[in-house]
Amino acid sequence: MGAANSGTTASVVVVGSINTDLVTYVRRAPGPGETVIGDRFQSGFGGKGANQAVMARQLGADVSFIGALGDDFYAALTLENFERLGINADGVMRVPGSSGVAPIWVEADGTNRIIVVPGANDLVTAEHATRAIAAIPHIDVCVGQFEIPQAVTAATFSAARARGAVTILNPAPAARINLDLLAVTDWLIPNEVEFGILADRAIGAAFAVSNEAMAEFSRRIGVRLIVTLGSAGAACVGPDAVVTRLPARAVTAVDTTGAGDAFVGAFAVGLARGWSEIDSVRLGIACATESVLRPGTQSSFPSAREAAAILADIEGPGARA
Repeated sequence: MGAANSGTTASVVVVGSINTDLVTYVRRAPGPGETVIGDRFQSGFGGKGANQAVMARQLGADVSFIGALGDDFYAALTLENFERLGINADGVMRVPGSSGVAPIWVEADGTNRIIVVPGANDLVTAEHATRAIAAIPHIDVCVGQFEIPQAVTAATFSAARARGAVTILNPAPAARINLDLLAVTDWLIPNEVEFGILADRAIGAAFAVSNEAMAEFSRRIGVRLIVTLGSAGAACVGPDAVVTRLPARAVTAVDTTGAGDAFVGAFAVGLARGWSEIDSVRLGIACATESVLRPGTQSSFPSAREAAAILADIEGPGARA
């Protein structure tokens, strides 16, 4: 199954989470019962779903978002951000209570630790999501994650697929995948730790992300697989079960928060533009690599101008499927 946008602007729909990131930069994270002094603090827009939508929009796609916000100050700021970026937020439902928040610690080497408090994200409904899908004129790719109920993502994917869209699931935070959701997923994109959990392999062991393990897992679940590998790039399991590893440019990371979301949003745009899967992976790696050079989450993503340069650098005769 592949996207073909017939010359129209690539259309990406993201169903997922919206959070406000509360980021503390610290030399090292505290141990149990310990207090440490942080270097600085900043807040920003986040949520895996919203992050992926922003990256896709920076790359010039038409982006629609489906999710939920509360009735607090954070909700108003998020909607203003979507409007400023040109993301269609007609699919965002409002519920009483708090919006999602994510306290984040970033250590001196760029390592991050994240706690997600779902808030309104847990309250989005399948009925709302499928109505939102029906209202979108054209869909090439639909993207989801694990920060809203899996049943909602499954219903959204099913409705999007019925309209010819390719579906991409980013199984983060790692959890068992509902079989109904797996059945309507075309691409699964975990990172190496999430892959180890999903595939029941020892986290950190070399065999957890071996070519054999990835190919076997992709065959077992019947879904195309990409595993993001941090500074090592990403690995893509082909339809013939051959694994292609694509490297990332060597850089000194400042903050890795959101890099995986940059990859997923960019990969989705590549497919929506009708690119080959390998060039779409290259696009994901390039955008993720650029994002680790700056602090923050969405604020670290390539600007629209930088994203256009990345697209131009990758696009060529081989970029078409």
